[in-house]
Amino acid sequence: MSTMDSKLNDLVERDRDHECKGFGADHVCVRIVAVAKLPSRFGDFRIVAFWNNRDQKDHIAIVHGDVVGAEEVPTRMHSECLTGDVVGSLRCDCRDQLETALKRIGEAERGVVLYLRQEGRGIGLANKIRAYALQDRGLDTVEANLALGFRDDERDYAVAAHMLASLGIGSIQLMTNNPSKVEQLKKYGINVSKRLPHLLPPNDHNRFYLETKAKRSGHFIDFTGTPHLQEQSDPVIVEGMPD
Repeated sequence: MSTMDSKLNDLVERDRDHECKGFGADHVCVRIVAVAKLPSRFGDFRIVAFWNNRDQKDHIAIVHGDVVGAEEVPTRMHSECLTGDVVGSLRCDCRDQLETALKRIGEAERGVVLYLRQEGRGIGLANKIRAYALQDRGLDTVEANLALGFRDDERDYAVAAHMLASLGIGSIQLMTNNPSKVEQLKKYGINVSKRLPHLLPPNDHNRFYLETKAKRSGHFIDFTGTPHLQEQSDPVIVEGMPD
């Protein structure tokens, strides 16, 4: 058994009777319940399953290298998207984001992808499809969510914050274009030392979706093909700036 496997198995044993006051207003508490090897086309990973006391969904961490107790760990938080991740929908960039993150982390010394069961920005699969129908009638993604009685983004990252804490990760470099992810993780006590732009070229079907992310939701998306400029102009966090 490798050192990494031993560390992760020790965490499973540690968490068998774990209880805590939890993270966030809902007091979200998670436990590491299972670990297994996960060889993939993107590299060799370990898959770590988490129980939580809030939504009864099985969130997972896809881990490469020795992340337990590590600093500056490249990290991607990916919200579940059945239409994109599984079917390959061109309406969003979710599958491209997931595969690119796994490839980059698989090539790095270490890193983690948190796969979070927050379909449709937290509104669920059926409501996401209802939102798609409204978008087919001309609404953008924000307008569609609001028309259904939701906020533009219902996701909360307390589960993700506790997952990172449970893995003993000291600090992360977050792969994201979404400033809310940085702000929420920092609010929950996670040391986000750097934001890594995660920019991918649009297609004809998702360009308006990505433009809406940039214009309505404040995502750092640059359509000029120069992602390094995004990191330099990022007002939330840039390497070397004080928190």
